[in-house]
Amino acid sequence: MASMREFIKSVGTILPEIPKPEKKPTLNERFVWTGFALIAYLIMATTPLYGFGGPGHQQDQLAFLRVVFASTQGTLMELGIGPIVTSGLILQLLVGSDIIKLKMSDSADRAIFGSATKFLTLIVIVGESLAYILGGALGPACATGVTANCLTANQDLIIFVQLFVASLMVLLLDELIQKGWGIGSGVSLFILAGVCQTVMWYTFSPIPFQVSTTQTELFGFIPALVSSFFTNTLPTIVVRGIKYPSLLTFVLTLVMLLVLIYIEGIRVELPITSIKYRGFQGVYPIKLLYVSNIPVILVSALGANVTFFSRLLYNYVGSNPPWWFHYIAMFPTQTNATTSSSYPTGGIVYYMTAPQGVNNTVADPIHAAIYLLYLIGMAVLFARLWVEIGGLNPHAVAKNLMDAQVQVPGFRRTGLSIEQMLNRYIPTLTIIGGILIGLVAGVSDLFGVFGTGIGILLMVDIILQYYQMLLKEQVEEVSPALAGLIGAG
Repeated sequence: MASMREFIKSVGTILPEIPKPEKKPTLNERFVWTGFALIAYLIMATTPLYGFGGPGHQQDQLAFLRVVFASTQGTLMELGIGPIVTSGLILQLLVGSDIIKLKMSDSADRAIFGSATKFLTLIVIVGESLAYILGGALGPACATGVTANCLTANQDLIIFVQLFVASLMVLLLDELIQKGWGIGSGVSLFILAGVCQTVMWYTFSPIPFQVSTTQTELFGFIPALVSSFFTNTLPTIVVRGIKYPSLLTFVLTLVMLLVLIYIEGIRVELPITSIKYRGFQGVYPIKLLYVSNIPVILVSALGANVTFFSRLLYNYVGSNPPWWFHYIAMFPTQTNATTSSSYPTGGIVYYMTAPQGVNNTVADPIHAAIYLLYLIGMAVLFARLWVEIGGLNPHAVAKNLMDAQVQVPGFRRTGLSIEQMLNRYIPTLTIIGGILIGLVAGVSDLFGVFGTGIGILLMVDIILQYYQMLLKEQVEEVSPALAGLIGAG
């Protein structure tokens, strides 16, 4: 373990790094840097990969990854934030299970964790880039003597370099924001941008799509609704198949947004008083969704990676995989691929993936029930892990309250006394919060809301986080110690 620590420390000295600002930038300056990072991401998300093509590019085999990983097919953001989320997930699991022993309360151990995350992210970037190319996700490789409609070795190399450089840029942009130059985190910002794009596209897109050989319809719900008034086809807008926005999915999206906003406002408020500022009285909020959206991101990253590598492995073994592979995952063959063919059709992975819309949920209720139980169970597991890893357990919160020089009326001002009081709420709210976010995300996915259930959950939570950050900036001008309490819990 000691040798591994020294190795990570030495590697950390040569990894690319964004330095911390010498003095804290003003709020306007942080807005500018955050906007710069967002614009850079959006440019990469619309810049096509040079050399991307072949028959395989017409169908998005990895559509289930896009919302969670903020990625866009066939662009420099093909990998999105996938490597960052994946490496973070791996290390958090290793630290949480004590396989890697690090004390996140210690600054030196936090620095080692940060360097290890960045180093592992670079390894994951290389691994995922090669997996995308060799697995045929960006188009089939050329056979001997064939150079048409396929990827040559030179094209593979060019695409690999593009994916690596673009993913490294995303890593540095995320670090730029987290080091204090921007507001929040790059991962949250890019997820928010991706989900908002999807919701806007499903709502307002005027692009027509082919329903049959003689009929076309507008994709976006609002244009389709307006069109249906003039063509006397209003009943057809109520439900429009698996992957097209309809009145039902539009209403469900609005309902889920309202439910999430309501749940986000539920909290336990503990009264606190300041020792340093006499007369100051306030509350320390512990939200019902105590662990925020982190468990959903981790569950989604786990499921997406399992499905992704299963798909690539299935492509590799061909249309007649060994008998045991049927228990892991089954996919439609490439020759019969349709737009929805990226989703598994059997095996364990099938039940880890949400049914596609209301029709499939009704047609296979067992699949829907197992998926919902899986999502809720894993959300609770990751919620409990994150409370320990992220410094949100009662001991860490009690220490933060002590450091901020505040006390809870009716309790002695000792860490143990406050910790015992917090133990009444935090463990219970962690489990309830995990169940609720798993349930909301799962039900939304089953009914096909715009941007997916997980995407909507992330969007609402990230927007509220940014609101709290801006509020914290204002309070920090008065008292930095008290500002540290805003948004906690």
